Amino acid sequence: MAYYITWLVGAILIAHNFGNILTASVPETQKASKTLFQGIKQFSQDFYQKANDGSDNLICSPMSANMVLAMAAYGARGNTAKQMRAGLHLPEDNSASRNGYRTLIDTFSNVKAIELKLANKIFLGKDVELKPDFKDITEKDFRSTAETVDFSKGTEAAATINNWSAEKTNDRIKHVVSPDDVQGASLVLVNALYFKGDWVSPFESYMTQSEPFNVDEKTTKDVDMMYQEKRFNYGTLPELDAIYVELPYISSTESDLTTMFIILPNTIGGLQKAEELIPKQNIKELFENQHKTLLNLWLPKFKIESTINVNDILEKLGMTDMFTNNADFTGITDNPPLKISKVIQKAFIEVNEKGSEAAAVTVMAAVAMSAPIFPTPPVNVKVDHPFAFILYHYETDTILFQGHVTSPSI
Repeated sequence: MAYYITWLVGAILIAHNFGNILTASVPETQKASKTLFQGIKQFSQDFYQKANDGSDNLICSPMSANMVLAMAAYGARGNTAKQMRAGLHLPEDNSASRNGYRTLIDTFSNVKAIELKLANKIFLGKDVELKPDFKDITEKDFRSTAETVDFSKGTEAAATINNWSAEKTNDRIKHVVSPDDVQGASLVLVNALYFKGDWVSPFESYMTQSEPFNVDEKTTKDVDMMYQEKRFNYGTLPELDAIYVELPYISSTESDLTTMFIILPNTIGGLQKAEELIPKQNIKELFENQHKTLLNLWLPKFKIESTINVNDILEKLGMTDMFTNNADFTGITDNPPLKISKVIQKAFIEVNEKGSEAAAVTVMAAVAMSAPIFPTPPVNVKVDHPFAFILYHYETDTILFQGHVTSPSI
């Protein structure tokens, strides 16, 4: 199974043998990257809408799921490839999209002021041999390495994968798969995404106090509520019947620019409507059109862990063949034939006075600023009822993590 994040995200794809069943230039590179990033953005919106089942608290990383699925898609053929490419919104130009993934991974690798780690890994059964073209794609474009494991020894194989996940997520996701998940697998593709950043304007811990939080119209609970008075990017979102506040993380270069947007509905019961309309909101415009406003800001500390069965989401997005005996992954290997048994994501996030930490692991197994506005007196923004959050990376215009909080806990 996949794991969770401290702003860590991951996806695991597990493939099993199903037997012998017969049935460019710099401008061009930038354009290719932009096209791919637009596709990732669309997939992220689709993924979150399907993953959001109204659960109390939720954290997920569509980015992590996209990465591991894209690796598999380049090894898919026939209708399996057609479904995966459509669901992932991959550009038709394979070279362009591969360049885009390579640029994305390398951009994340070059950040300085924050910790942002994205890693891919292929775990092979001892009798599986990757095709040269697929091996080349995963190594050069996804910066992935391959390791042979004995999946007949489920406990040992799971430990190998979990140890890799723990290393890549700073020990935030330690048990992404169980022995049962990988027993008899032929191939396991894993992506891990880890983030840790400090607020530009941290909260003082001595200001944190117990305050009531409205879980719904009838229920309240006491939570650890942080507070500060500071100028933040703030504004209204009329279509969502909500407001937003941006909490930026410390950065030293443009590659570092990462921020958290809090989207707070105007009513206690307004979260569902707001989340349904978030895809229509241009997050990049919110970031670029800074409306600096002096706020009295109250924000609860929170920690969330989520485990998501990605199979159901992918089937709703039209990727169905990959889970059946009609699966065609002959671009990965000819022997044994592969189909996907499960795709799992585990994610975790923690937000406190200093900043945020998040991680996710997805496993797939086959079986310029505007002038600041300083209103007086400060605007009061009290995040004391269910809200949504987005962790956004500016240079790539991608959402790293997304979720909502209905009942904060630490």
